[in-house]
Amino acid sequence: MKALDVEKLPFHDLRHTGNQLAADIGVSTKNLMARMAHDNERAALRYQHRSAKSDRIIADGLDALVRGEHDQDDEDDGRATGTLVPVA
Repeated sequence: MKALDVEKLPFHDLRHTGNQLAADIGVSTKNLMARMAHDNERAALRYQHRSAKSDRIIADGLDALVRGEHDQDDEDDGRATGTLVPVA
């Protein structure tokens, strides 16, 4: 921090910012817990703030899912997943 000339910036602020950014890109609560050495979800949830970026990611993902463009990351277990049907 001295080399960056930000000596008055508390170390915890760097930790909080880094973990907030990790949460914003979709890191799971369990992975945040491991990264921060937290043993309960309540502590890790402090780093998961609502953000416009997260809202956009969710909206885009739902849009792609409804349009049938969603990339399935999970392994196919052979079960039918159903079909999305327009509702009047």
